[in-house]
Amino acid sequence: MAALAATSTIIYLATRKSKKQDQLSYTNIPTALLSGPHSVELKLAVQLALEAGSNMNHHLDTKGTKEGENSEEKLGINTKQNDSDFATEIDILNEKLIIEGIKNVFPHHNIIGEESTGTGEVDPLTDKPTWIIDPIDGTTNFASGCCLTCVSMGLCVGGRPIIGVAFAPKTQELYLAVDGLGAYRNGERIHSTDNGSQKKTLKNSVVCFEFGYARSEEGVNNMVDAVRRILKHGCRSTRSYGSGVLDLCYVASGRLDVVYTGIAEEGWKPWDYCAAMVIAEEAGCIIRALKSGDFDKDGKVLPDSRFDIYSKNMICGVNDTVVEECRKVVLDIQ
Repeated sequence: MAALAATSTIIYLATRKSKKQDQLSYTNIPTALLSGPHSVELKLAVQLALEAGSNMNHHLDTKGTKEGENSEEKLGINTKQNDSDFATEIDILNEKLIIEGIKNVFPHHNIIGEESTGTGEVDPLTDKPTWIIDPIDGTTNFASGCCLTCVSMGLCVGGRPIIGVAFAPKTQELYLAVDGLGAYRNGERIHSTDNGSQKKTLKNSVVCFEFGYARSEEGVNNMVDAVRRILKHGCRSTRSYGSGVLDLCYVASGRLDVVYTGIAEEGWKPWDYCAAMVIAEEAGCIIRALKSGDFDKDGKVLPDSRFDIYSKNMICGVNDTVVEECRKVVLDIQ
């Protein structure tokens, strides 16, 4: 028994040491990403995303335990459009932290935040450097104590996203990307697919969708019918993770094969797309507006088109084949 206890202690200490080493390593920014002209902005975004993520940990760690009893009630939940669209006090705290951090270093940069925008119109992009932030993406997951939630920060220059930072504090995963310099998770380069693997088609894909806040009869029918068509066509499986940013990061890293949104009024907002779009494209993904002119008359991806983060609908996949096939099925294009 003594030998068993000693072995258990060694394993426990080794695990603690490994976790501590991992925690130190995932905060490191790859040298390749610091070689561009926006290294200062990237470093700041990482710092602020990590700080905001730390504000989420107590609730995520204690939800469902004696210490976390009634923790959801203590979050100060405020509803927006309906009971399924809400913000917590941590959302507000994180956005304030991030905005103040940016203004201290870049006082002349514009900032678009989910909570400061609220249910109003999103400010348009200009040529001025603009940060687009989601202080907690997957707020419902966060309030429920689910680990699939993150902080998202994107930077646009000249009206286009060029930096993406997404940090999931509970899983300790930090996704980083800079336009033209690649995408990384915890310091390791990520790619949406393995070049040596089987070509992904809809039938062998994991398909992701989010039902969002749509509750009208027509909206619900449209969303459910799209999923029905996917299942009848055939796919490997379906997923709905509750965080648009992580959905896109998971396509970027091959955990998902395609994700779509915007069948009904459940389409996402610029803060759901901005950072994750850079991560996805730098990992080799195809991201386009689901219902726009990003496709030709035969439903093929137009290679020179570029996704607009203000679009009300989107499809992103690991290659053009799965994007084109999924889009046709989802939109019921014969």
